[in-house]
Amino acid sequence: MKTTQQLIDLIHLKMLSETTFEGFSETVGSKNVFGGQVLAQALNAAYRTVPEERFCHSLHGYFILPGDLEKPIVYKVQKVRDGGSFTTRYVTAEQDGKSIFVLASSFQIKEDGYEFQGEMPEVPQPETLFSWEDIYDQTKDFLPESFGRFLSLERPITFKPTIINNPLDKKDLPPIQNVWFKFNEIKKDESIRHFQEMLAYSSDYNILVTALQPHASQSHFGNMLMASLDHAMWFHRDPADLSDWFLYSIDVSSTSNARGLTSGKIFSRDGNLIASVAQEGLMRKLLK
Repeated sequence: MKTTQQLIDLIHLKMLSETTFEGFSETVGSKNVFGGQVLAQALNAAYRTVPEERFCHSLHGYFILPGDLEKPIVYKVQKVRDGGSFTTRYVTAEQDGKSIFVLASSFQIKEDGYEFQGEMPEVPQPETLFSWEDIYDQTKDFLPESFGRFLSLERPITFKPTIINNPLDKKDLPPIQNVWFKFNEIKKDESIRHFQEMLAYSSDYNILVTALQPHASQSHFGNMLMASLDHAMWFHRDPADLSDWFLYSIDVSSTSNARGLTSGKIFSRDGNLIASVAQEGLMRKLLK
């Protein structure tokens, strides 16, 4: 999977009934279903039951069980409320009759209101930076195999970190990360619904791993069990250009009790705040 259309096709579910849908999975390098995929597919299921003039403004999801890559996922939508300007949907994702994920989402008609936002961080522009593919090409001869395999995967999204941290350099790092990303071959007239679903998918990249940075002298993928526990997202504005770069600015709020809490802001290149994200994830030390 390396194009936006392939990502849209993955997210777009097969309709089984008015409120029941079925989806399938593609790996991002993990043995389990990627959390961002389940999040995006659940949002697609909810959207399929919502009037066209309403758009998602917030979603809150809980990851309950790891998803099996080889089995279909059934999404069941509960129509909680259809109000004058807001619509609420609850989605349960199931495999083998067991819930693996639940989503609550809210949709709103477009309305005028006050405008304010925080400023985008000052970072290098994406044209001056290396992508994950570039980093892999230059470092594949001495990268750990698992890390190299992750970087070399084909993706429908190009990521460019503003700072490249050496995974072999055992030192603690600042609790922040800024990553530019861009959807590959996206159509200029792509729908906002599809864009929000793809943004939900991409928002699960980079965020939890940032919680490892303050502990990088001791922790790494090989000695930690990491998994998303919950994920929240708020959509603020529609970008002027869906095909341009977006900046994901992530910071770590807390790590404790084998959990890490991170938050992120997604900006368009022109500095508009498009979405905000919060996620708590499992950070369990593996026994030696």
